[in-house]
Amino acid sequence: MTEPLRVIEICAGAGGQALGLEKAGFEHELAIELDQNAVNTLRYNRPDWKVAQGDVADLSVWDPADYAPGPDRRPIDLLAGGVPCPPFTIAGKQLGATDERDLFAWAVEQVKTVQPRALLLENVRGLSMPRFAGYRQHVLDRLREFGYAAEWRLLHASDYGVPQLRPRFVLVAMAPEDFAHFHWPEPIGKAPTVGETLLPLVSANGWKGAERWAEEANDIAPTIVGGSKKHGGADLGPTRAKRAWAEMGVDALGVANHAPNPEDEFLVGPKLTCEMVARIQGWDDKEFRWIFTGKKTSNYRQIGNAFPPPVAKALGVAIAVALNHTAERRERDLETAHDPIYRVLRDKGDFMTAAQIARAIKLPLEPHELERRISLLGRDFHIEISNGKAPAAYKLGQFKAFLGQEDHIRHDQFEHYRAKIS
Repeated sequence: MTEPLRVIEICAGAGGQALGLEKAGFEHELAIELDQNAVNTLRYNRPDWKVAQGDVADLSVWDPADYAPGPDRRPIDLLAGGVPCPPFTIAGKQLGATDERDLFAWAVEQVKTVQPRALLLENVRGLSMPRFAGYRQHVLDRLREFGYAAEWRLLHASDYGVPQLRPRFVLVAMAPEDFAHFHWPEPIGKAPTVGETLLPLVSANGWKGAERWAEEANDIAPTIVGGSKKHGGADLGPTRAKRAWAEMGVDALGVANHAPNPEDEFLVGPKLTCEMVARIQGWDDKEFRWIFTGKKTSNYRQIGNAFPPPVAKALGVAIAVALNHTAERRERDLETAHDPIYRVLRDKGDFMTAAQIARAIKLPLEPHELERRISLLGRDFHIEISNGKAPAAYKLGQFKAFLGQEDHIRHDQFEHYRAKIS
């Protein structure tokens, strides 16, 4: 019999990705999570798992070297995680590499140490935007240096049976011989509507308006936003999302303690309970059954910040099939240039003028466009600019992201904001 596939999960949250990967056949070697409430939920649902609580980049919490392959230790099959989203979210400042919460580049660096057979990292759609082209290119190039083939893909939860749009930007990497067998999971069909999904829960207390409400709530949900400790109590998202919820008869200004009572009437519609929000995230009372511990606001944040279990399962199955070479092999061209300007500056290692850059990337660049793209690069990388009598020239410097450096500013910032990081 083949040995089970083993996973280490970083930034595990309350278990959305963990549960999905478990259903795909992975066994957790270790799960690491900062938030104590989420850790409590993980330990309650899976008391036999090894769960470490604390900063995932703190070697006293876990040491990646302890999980590297050795003479008597086979490689970990999957390193997975949903590292913090605020550095990349469109609704935020998009500080990227200079955000103290950014762990994406750090997570990629752990591949060199752990040497997993596969890597799975997910984040918000914002990471797919032009703002982070250089950041993405750096990630792909580093993985290639480590001997991995990698690819990004924007996935929508609604394509995998989850009644919510929830776009997530996913990175998968493996050794080339394994990646040749990897196929992104195919959509399974139209997702159920909010009304279809929540009718059993909304009508649990005998609310007389439940059937009519369910008929009107005939669309999938906006993306659930879990929020963070920097903000107030739980609600269902920003203004635009609240309007979309209102059109489906849901009051998004908070979370209810219980389902509507028989005679309840609403100006907009009922508020959702945490159980209802969890159902919209893909948890159910059958395959993806899960219990959340703690108080209501904490429960909501745990649910809202999670990766939907059905999507995690679909990805887990696709990765497992690739690692086992039970899917059809296909040749793929993975040399995607997310940021050709970054690539030529990195390869040159010296100053380049605009004309030299344009020739190297074989594309004409207007001066203002080059300046704009250099400016974007400069938010995540140090850029030196030479201004002499000759035309301005640019040189790519160090990546600003935290990669594990002992003297990185991230350490002081993290400790300063630790109580508000989620």
